Amino acid sequence: MTIPVWVLLGFAAWTLLVLVLTVGAYRWTLILAGRVPIREWRADGQQGADWYRRAMRAHANCVENLPVYGAIVVVIIAAGLHDAWLDRMAILVLAARVAHTVVHVAFEQTNAVAGIRFGFFFTQVLCLLGMVVVILART
Repeated sequence: MTIPVWVLLGFAAWTLLVLVLTVGAYRWTLILAGRVPIREWRADGQQGADWYRRAMRAHANCVENLPVYGAIVVVIIAAGLHDAWLDRMAILVLAARVAHTVVHVAFEQTNAVAGIRFGFFFTQVLCLLGMVVVILART
């Protein structure tokens, strides 16, 4: 497997880990402790602690961005490309995604923290755009 494919697997695994270790753990702890009935969890309302709501949004953001990266990887595979720049940018996408999620969930969102979080998101966007440029240049 190529680096971009490994990163795709890592991105998917990270998305699942965020779900299980934050959202799932929080909900199931409260459900199993008898503090909240299972029917109380709604997708359309604000519930839970502040970090839990940030975790919900961080997970949704992973889900929203995974198909974009996945589409780029499909094109890389279809074009049969192997490029060191694609590998570097793929690794940076995953590293910035993990950092973005951790900053989003772990810290109260002050202006400084939101700025750092945006920096990690912007890094991902630049890498994804860079990957598209490399693909177009090599095909």
